[in-house]
Amino acid sequence: MKLLSFKIDGRASFGAVVGDKVVDLGRKFEGRFVDLVDLLKADALAETERAIADAKGDYALSDIEFLPVIPNPPKIICIGVNYETHRSEIGRDPSKMPMVFARFPATQVGHLQPMTLPPETPTFDYEGEIAVIIGKAGRRISQENCWEYIAGYAPYNDGSIRDWQRHTAQWTPGKNWYQTGAFGPWMTTRGEISDNQTLHLMTRLNGVELQNADSSQMIFSIPFLIQYCSTFIPLEPGDVIVTGTPGGVGVRREPKLFMKDGDVVEVEITEVGVLRNPIKAETV
Repeated sequence: MKLLSFKIDGRASFGAVVGDKVVDLGRKFEGRFVDLVDLLKADALAETERAIADAKGDYALSDIEFLPVIPNPPKIICIGVNYETHRSEIGRDPSKMPMVFARFPATQVGHLQPMTLPPETPTFDYEGEIAVIIGKAGRRISQENCWEYIAGYAPYNDGSIRDWQRHTAQWTPGKNWYQTGAFGPWMTTRGEISDNQTLHLMTRLNGVELQNADSSQMIFSIPFLIQYCSTFIPLEPGDVIVTGTPGGVGVRREPKLFMKDGDVVEVEITEVGVLRNPIKAETV
């Protein structure tokens, strides 16, 4: 299945993609589940698949406003420097453990929604990544059992304000500007993707490919990340682990390449879909 969050006529809901249409699960399950987090907490993916088996869809994809796949995740755990190509380009020493930081939900926008370039900086950089959405609560999850805790996968753009990221050794300011990250268009559920299947990731700016990698090139694999993160904090349904960006970021190019007003950035996971966002300068 492909599950998403959206707005229609000013009303927020969640649904399943069927062809070029959306089944409104908010209405289908009215009174039971208020959003995708609620659906995941109830372990209702199998029920959802049965419910949409013969559905024709309620709205065209072109008629909805995409929200972040999970607009209200309990946690967004981001992994830094998780591809050798990115570690090499930034000149960072190898690490024995993952670099972990957090994003806040208000920093996210959905597919086709503008990513906001703030007036305080010209250094707005793209970072195409694979996001893993957690479907079941767990603590100290083993790598062998990690797959059963995954609800699905989605493209993510961990948009970064580079000068603010480097104010100190802590990255929080540069990674948490309002509406600078993108998450969508939908999550493809685990049932559509084999466990340990290689996922192919690309980032394009104005149609030019700038990043190209696959999940087999991660320094710390998805099973390791789930084990590691669930050791220091329990994982919950709706949590998002953003697994790191490969080499090719704008700040390490010569000349440097930052996103500007009017640009269009795309993050594609071949097995999932394409996340596309325009860049819009914020007016104050």
